[in-house]
Amino acid sequence: MKRLFLVEPVVALYAFSSFLIYPLVQQYVYRRLWQQLSNTTYPISDNTSRCAGNSSGNHSSYHEEVQRQASLFSLYTEVFSTVPSLVVTLMLVAYSDRGGRKITIIMPLIGTLIYTLTFLMVSFFELNVYLLIGSSLLSSLFGGIGTFLGGCFAYIADLCEDDRQKTLRMAGVDMMIGLLSGVASISTGYFLRAAGFNWPFVTSALCQCLILLYAIFILEETLKKAPTDAVSPDGSPQRSALKQMIFGVYKMFAGAKCKTVLILLILIFTSFSFAYVGGMSLMTLYELNEPLCWTEILIGYGSALSTTVFLTSFVGVSAFTYCGVPQLLIVLMGILSVISGMILLAFTKTTLLMFIVRVPMLLSIMPFPVLRSMMSKIISKSEQGALFACLSFLESLTNNVSSAVFNSVYAVTVAWYPGFIFLLSAGLCVIPLSILGVVGLIGVDVAKEAKDPEPILSEEEDPAIDQNDNSPLVS
Repeated sequence: MKRLFLVEPVVALYAFSSFLIYPLVQQYVYRRLWQQLSNTTYPISDNTSRCAGNSSGNHSSYHEEVQRQASLFSLYTEVFSTVPSLVVTLMLVAYSDRGGRKITIIMPLIGTLIYTLTFLMVSFFELNVYLLIGSSLLSSLFGGIGTFLGGCFAYIADLCEDDRQKTLRMAGVDMMIGLLSGVASISTGYFLRAAGFNWPFVTSALCQCLILLYAIFILEETLKKAPTDAVSPDGSPQRSALKQMIFGVYKMFAGAKCKTVLILLILIFTSFSFAYVGGMSLMTLYELNEPLCWTEILIGYGSALSTTVFLTSFVGVSAFTYCGVPQLLIVLMGILSVISGMILLAFTKTTLLMFIVRVPMLLSIMPFPVLRSMMSKIISKSEQGALFACLSFLESLTNNVSSAVFNSVYAVTVAWYPGFIFLLSAGLCVIPLSILGVVGLIGVDVAKEAKDPEPILSEEEDPAIDQNDNSPLVS
């Protein structure tokens, strides 16, 4: 059978199968916890809100307790899966330079399939819902979404010789993720209403089996031959790869044109990611709570609308760059987009406003590719791999920690003010805003001192061409 150098079908089906069940996870846990705590059937309504007629004190107290338990469930899942996933990501990404890119694609696919099949068993046989925490830990031993996307982007980078071709293929991957995840999110609500939880899990599992077969038997490996230094003197290729990765990160900081600016940009990247991902991770729980009490149909539409930020942010970066808008200003607009959306979200009490509140957040992903582009320009070309390996690790760590922290805060504050968590997210965005102002001053000074014809933080480089972005799918 002829093999193909085409990784896009893997990304497309992975995005669809993942977002087909992602909105169902919190909904399923929520319903099971409701049944356990109230000993009653979960209220299902064809109306836009399940709160009508269920506003008694009993139901209100049940909602608060279920919200608290569900957020703690998410917290436990994040805590148990974060460390193994990060360690495996480092190992696989480091080893892929010698063992090939396919291992970073196939291993996360196996882990995702294990998690989906476990979910199907728990749903079909009505097993203990806390078994899902154990399956999350098991699947994290195969890597996570960061490992998968890192492997796919590295695969594309191996194939593309010129920057333009690389840009188009990587941009296509980002657009594909946004589009198919949106389609899956919309169909999830109708799928759940028509067939229950089991059939969406079956469909997702079948898609993942198809992806796995394609990745193993049809997808061609880009690295045919391992480098001569692949094996260390003691015969440990993985340890040698890790040593080289650590040395590469050290060289990246040591050889940077301006270490201070690089460190500040990394701080902006991680602090903004912490605030944004943490707030977005509680959207579904907030929609299930009173007074919204959204149905599965509305949650599907809401999730789909949230995924459009990948498309609108990409269009925004391209348009602003074409018009000559400075890179720092693009990052500023992205952060302000998140702040305004989170503040409005904290006071949202109606379904219409819940949809409208997503509009000011349509540019919220813009800071990620722009910051990557700015950091990439500061360091030399020989340390680009070390930079993106470091960013991938920090992003995965930040996203998992922020989700755990925000879930724990939400469990404490949901009884007296559920929207507090979004005000906290908006408040934390002040940190990257402040650091951004410092970078604006330092960047200009460094450029003048270096007497560069082109400043370090040049405003003419197109940030949209750096599509090594594996920013969060809330995702």
